[in-house]
Amino acid sequence: MSKLLVLSEHDVQRLLDMESCVEAMTEVLTSLARGELYQPLRFVSRPPDASNLIGLMPAYRGGASPAWALKEIVVTPDNPTRGLDAHQGGVLLHDGTTGELVALLNASPITAIRTAAVSAVATRALARADAKRVAIIGAGVQARSHVDAMRVALDDPEIRIYARRNDAAETLASEVGALASPSPDAALFGVEVVCTTTSSREPVLEHRWLAPGAHVNAVGSSIPTARELDTETMSKASLFVDRRESTLNEAGDYLIPAAEGVFGPEHIKAELGEVLAGLAPGRTDEEELTVFKSLGIAVEDLAAADLLVSRARELGVGTEVEF
Repeated sequence: MSKLLVLSEHDVQRLLDMESCVEAMTEVLTSLARGELYQPLRFVSRPPDASNLIGLMPAYRGGASPAWALKEIVVTPDNPTRGLDAHQGGVLLHDGTTGELVALLNASPITAIRTAAVSAVATRALARADAKRVAIIGAGVQARSHVDAMRVALDDPEIRIYARRNDAAETLASEVGALASPSPDAALFGVEVVCTTTSSREPVLEHRWLAPGAHVNAVGSSIPTARELDTETMSKASLFVDRRESTLNEAGDYLIPAAEGVFGPEHIKAELGEVLAGLAPGRTDEEELTVFKSLGIAVEDLAAADLLVSRARELGVGTEVEF
């Protein structure tokens, strides 16, 4: 009988440090660009009368150590009012040869850490070399993770936090050693890097607030009917994505301006992994506005789960059960 390794929320938080996750995300996105992984579209289901949705996100890695991963995640936007992460679920890791279920991992901290780690990868690849100031819009789980990620990506940056609730921004800023800003334009004034990490369905960022040469990590929206960036920002930016297919099917930040006739698929300059692999150029001008549209893809969960299981076995962390 096979044994199943179970890693709790606490286990994942203990084992998955941001710096190691950034390196893992760099490697997996580069491998994806080289065609070494299988990444289908996620499947999302939302009942007509439900306020939340479930997403199923599979990925496969072949080669010498084949593996399947499936993240099942229920997204409940109201959860922060309950003191809970909006993302609740698990990551299942299977042996790619036998199909045996190897591990079950709490998906909430994996999602929080790997999503911010990918923003760090994008910031390293696309932001100006002299970037020193960061604005984070939002004050939830992803905002907190992005503070850690930006401190890995940049050398001792100044970090400003803006949220619609000033008290939430002030609380997070005091806890992480950042500055709370009273308005979005104040937060964005003169900054080189912006991270939008909200659950808003309408734009929270306007092009007129952005400094020349800014880089934006657009993280919060992951469905076709919600966006964080206004049409002008999207139309004037050099647009980079985690996965073209996902963007064309799932990203409201792209789909809403596209439906307005502003641009088409040719507006996507490259996938982030293509830039990392040297298959496409990144930033070409110090004054260029770059946007990385992050949706979060399952190969990132596969890479994070692989790293976590390896570390858990090395350190004797987690619970093994007969399965």
